[in-house]
Amino acid sequence: MRSRLLLGIGMTSTPLISVITVVYNAEGLIEKTLQSILAQTYPNIENLIIDGKSNDNTLRVIQKYEDPRIRIISEPDKGIYDAMNKGIVQAKGDYIIFINAGDEFYAPDTLSSIMNSADDADIYYGNTAVINSKGEILGDRRLLPPDDLNWRSLRFGMCVSHQSLLVKKSIAPEYDLSYKISADIDWVIRTLQNAQTILNTHTYISRFLEGGVSSSKRKIALKERFSIMVKHYGILQTLYSHLYITLRFIKHRFTKKNMT
Repeated sequence: MRSRLLLGIGMTSTPLISVITVVYNAEGLIEKTLQSILAQTYPNIENLIIDGKSNDNTLRVIQKYEDPRIRIISEPDKGIYDAMNKGIVQAKGDYIIFINAGDEFYAPDTLSSIMNSADDADIYYGNTAVINSKGEILGDRRLLPPDDLNWRSLRFGMCVSHQSLLVKKSIAPEYDLSYKISADIDWVIRTLQNAQTILNTHTYISRFLEGGVSSSKRKIALKERFSIMVKHYGILQTLYSHLYITLRFIKHRFTKKNMT
């Protein structure tokens, strides 16, 4: 059943949006994320914070905000995707979106603009800006979301991030914990497969904190991504896609070097 908030004389109802924030030992990052969420002009949200039993000052920072929209679950987990699954299960909203520690909504009116764009889509999606630790925008992600997104769109790369997907909870699967680094790719593909209506908002939804990946983790990520793509698209399509992705990456690096 849809959760409702009654507004004004017209008694207009609005869907409840669960903003899920996963955090662990991020006392220097969580405050900007919270401020971004609580500044949303959309009137019907909950911020579900899934903390992995942080042992720094993360919880103290969160608890400064005595806001009824915040719910905190603090307990050990088996990693970020296990924590995100807890968020999906515990969310009370009609829609969910992940804005994890260090990430932010693009603007205070982001959710209001999305929900005013059309009624009752299964998924709303948009672009993602990359930011540094100071919150300064560095530019777009290398891959931009297509005009018409569907589950096949990801066969040439992660063209949309989960931070810029607002998804009906009723179609959201849980993350596959057999993937340690690339489960978000599998999750986005399966979520898109479950959707009937996918709406491009033609706007920025989130700001994603840039972060480096170690070479060892990069190797694991590549293996997982290959396995995920074979599962969803088949071996021939995956081999073709990886050839295309490799050539695109080489072109990107060559062009970038020539511009410096």
